[in-house]
Amino acid sequence: MSEHKIRVIIAKPGLDGHDRGAKVVARALRDAGMEVIYLGLKQTPEQIVSAAIQEDVDVIGLSCLSGAHNYLFKRVLELLVEKDATDILVTAGGIVPETDKLKLIELGIKGVFGPGTATQDIVDFIREHAPRRV
Repeated sequence: MSEHKIRVIIAKPGLDGHDRGAKVVARALRDAGMEVIYLGLKQTPEQIVSAAIQEDVDVIGLSCLSGAHNYLFKRVLELLVEKDATDILVTAGGIVPETDKLKLIELGIKGVFGPGTATQDIVDFIREHAPRRV
C-alpha cells in the first residue's frame, strides 16, 4: 500500500495578475513531494472550488495581492460549505494586513502566509494540518 500524497491546488482568485509568489510556493510544495495543481491567474471562487472537488484535493492555497482577499477568500469558504467540502484545508498568502489575518482565520482560513515566509514553513504547515487519508 502506497502512502497518500498530499494534493494541493494553488489558485489566484480575482483580477490579481501577479503570480510569482504563488509559483514559488507551488514549486516548493511539489519539490516536497506533494501533488500540485496550479490553476493560474484570474480564477473565480466558483472555478477554484469546482476544480478542488473534481481533483479531490486535500488543500487549497489561495494567493491574493490585489486587496480583495476578504471578499474572495470568504466566498471560497462559503462555496466549500455549500458543496459539503469543508474537509479541504484552506491556506492563504499574499499582501494581507495583520487585522485581516485574524478575520480570515476566524472565517476558516487555517494559515495565512505573507511575503518573506520561508517556503519550508508552508510545507511544514501543510504536512501538519492537511487531512489524513488512508
